Amino acid sequence: MLVFKILRRAEWDAFRAEGVSRGAPVDLADGFIHLSTAEQVAGTAARHFASESDLVLVALDAGRLGPDLRWEPSRGGALFPHLYRPLRLADVVWDKSLPLGVSGHIFPEGLV
Repeated sequence: MLVFKILRRAEWDAFRAEGVSRGAPVDLADGFIHLSTAEQVAGTAARHFASESDLVLVALDAGRLGPDLRWEPSRGGALFPHLYRPLRLADVVWDKSLPLGVSGHIFPEGLV
């Protein structure tokens, strides 16, 4: 199963350069890295990145994240994946630009 992280381009560039990321400012404040499932990621983009255009969608294999990946209630009581360790570049299955279109973000075909 894939889970997803939306990063701003500068965050993605720093992650690639360093090989590790502790997440965005909200992740640092909350003490874990916020992730989303395929069903949740469009809502996450709309809620937290509505007007941001230079984003990167990063796919991660949930099975490879190990016991530091926890499923916890969040928006509307739905279980969201939260990662309680730094994200490693080796965790990334793929990354794709997430442009902002006229009616919201444009996700890779077949994802949402």
